[in-house]
Amino acid sequence: MATTFEQMRANVGKLLRGIDRYNPENLSTLERYVDTQARENTYDLEANLGVLKLYQFNPAYFQTTVTSQILLKALTNLPHTDFTLCKCMIDQTHQEERPIRQILYLGNLLETCHFQSFWASLEENRDLIDGITGFEDSVRKYTQVKVWMNKYGWTENEDGQIFIHYQEESVKPKNIVEKIDFESVSSIMATSQ
Repeated sequence: MATTFEQMRANVGKLLRGIDRYNPENLSTLERYVDTQARENTYDLEANLGVLKLYQFNPAYFQTTVTSQILLKALTNLPHTDFTLCKCMIDQTHQEERPIRQILYLGNLLETCHFQSFWASLEENRDLIDGITGFEDSVRKYTQVKVWMNKYGWTENEDGQIFIHYQEESVKPKNIVEKIDFESVSSIMATSQ
């Protein structure tokens, strides 16, 4: 199965080069590729953005199901900004449609670290993640990192690096007191000269 995905990735990579990137005839191949990503727990941001760009240029071809899969796959890649990139490429009228609106709400809950509300809302809308292999595990990884960061006051910079605040306050120095009398040191100093 992995070789099938790799072959498909190579095929899609060729489609996304040059002017063919905006050819609506390639849309069915790209949509199948999105479905493959969902089933096989893989991810290709460039291909997904290509699909959304084709939907922008060809609104008649818009598929709510495929767009939902793209958004859910972008959520599995948090804390990266993929979800925001994808969200910005979807027309406002389509953002109001039922599954997309709910996914955007879930994304907002995750990005604002309202994890309990996220899990409760996800439980009420389990049908949204049907067919998205590994969704919950990916979100758990993200939430665990965020919980640790909040607990210890860590922050993430623009490069995705985590900065640990007040490291010097968390390190407790130890004072080691040794009692050495002059006679024991003088014999060592006499032999070293």
